[in-house]
Amino acid sequence: MNLLLDVQIAEELDSWGAYLPTDDELQHWATAALQGRTDFAEPELTIRLVHNEESQELNRDYRGKDKPTNVLSFPFDAPPEVPIELLGDLIICVPVVQAEAEEQNKTPPAHWAHMVVHGCLHLLGYDHIKDDEAEIMENLERQIMAGLGFSDPYSDDEAS
Repeated sequence: MNLLLDVQIAEELDSWGAYLPTDDELQHWATAALQGRTDFAEPELTIRLVHNEESQELNRDYRGKDKPTNVLSFPFDAPPEVPIELLGDLIICVPVVQAEAEEQNKTPPAHWAHMVVHGCLHLLGYDHIKDDEAEIMENLERQIMAGLGFSDPYSDDEAS
């Protein structure tokens, strides 16, 4: 599998100086999440890193929740006659992810990796609304994160 990744960074984030993952890190984490889980040979994915306002607007407009959130997943469902391997878009809110990493005593790379993995699994149709679906998705996230060298993202016991 050869992931074609488009990384977009909102202009307002360029001068923040806070930790932002590199394109190579995003590529590595997304590839790990997608490997063996998609039939696409060259899946395409956009990851857009945004500020609170853009995240809140999208979360309000598409999910009915008027607050910024860590990651939003927008899967692309191509009509059968359109031969495109576009998985969709991930929108990741930088301030929310950074605040969560600090609150949860996780390193920024560990939490960022988890958000990318989590978002990619949503693009593939995984969900966590029902308990049985959540268990499947969370176990898969744990496996992928372990394969990336990170600890259990759902553990409260240790920093990742």
